[in-house]
Amino acid sequence: MRFVGIDVSQEYLDVASEGEGVFRVRNDEPAFASLVQMWQRVGPELIVLEASGGYERLAAGLLQRAGLPVVNPRQVRDFARSTGQLAKTDAIDARVLAHFAEAIRPPVSRVSSETQERLRELALRRRQLVEMMTSEKHRLSKSPWTRGHIEKHLRWLGDELKQTEKDIKGVIESDPDLSAKAAILRSVPGVGSVMAATLLSSFSELGVLNRQEVAALAGVAPLNWDSGKLRGRRGTWGGRAQVRTVLYMAALVASRRNPVFRVLYERLCAAGKPKKVALVAVMRKLIVTLNSMIRTGTFWTTEAP
Repeated sequence: MRFVGIDVSQEYLDVASEGEGVFRVRNDEPAFASLVQMWQRVGPELIVLEASGGYERLAAGLLQRAGLPVVNPRQVRDFARSTGQLAKTDAIDARVLAHFAEAIRPPVSRVSSETQERLRELALRRRQLVEMMTSEKHRLSKSPWTRGHIEKHLRWLGDELKQTEKDIKGVIESDPDLSAKAAILRSVPGVGSVMAATLLSSFSELGVLNRQEVAALAGVAPLNWDSGKLRGRRGTWGGRAQVRTVLYMAALVASRRNPVFRVLYERLCAAGKPKKVALVAVMRKLIVTLNSMIRTGTFWTTEAP
């Protein structure tokens, strides 16, 4: 059982490995824990776990705490199509995951602490509340007969948002490592508490990767689009959407109020670059700078690289 694939659903986990077929276990701790204990004895080389909207978190946590090599990739469906596998069932998906583990050998996922998992869940809840408030505000002007109900719901959502932000702050302050990193991040003009919490919860690789890797993971690395004699315009895509969203807002503020990033933005605009391109350059420089600061434990100064 060198390479294992696990397809995830709400109730079950379908497990496949080379030469062993596919079997199913319940997606709960008692059932999966015995399987983890067996794998600790066998020692598989790599376990690929399907990303499934949060249903994989229990299994991923048990595997990581047991010290097993687990990865939670996004590209498996594209890999399945590239091998001619168009059908989709739980058993087929589990075999594809095992094949993906053997053929691609993706890097093992970093272990998230219990505090980081709690922070990630609170950060997700905050985004959900903000999205609900935005939707309700859009309905406000179009619903004169239910305006009072919508306003009441908005007040409730506002109170929940304040409480969630208070909980996020409490989680960060309760952990010395997260608290120290948050202080470093917030020392940069343009980086607020929301961005700091998002990076700490959804970008645990910050401070570990090099500048090219961190830019690619954030989705702000320029990627070539060339073929033969064609030299296409380089663009950015991919990466983690929630990180890219807060990075965009922070870059907007930094390009106006942070002297280092304002100079970069204005220089690129003066050179004829479109404002959007200049802003993406600020985003890339910002995340690379934050990565360097976290790695070295350095607070912001105007001379920061």
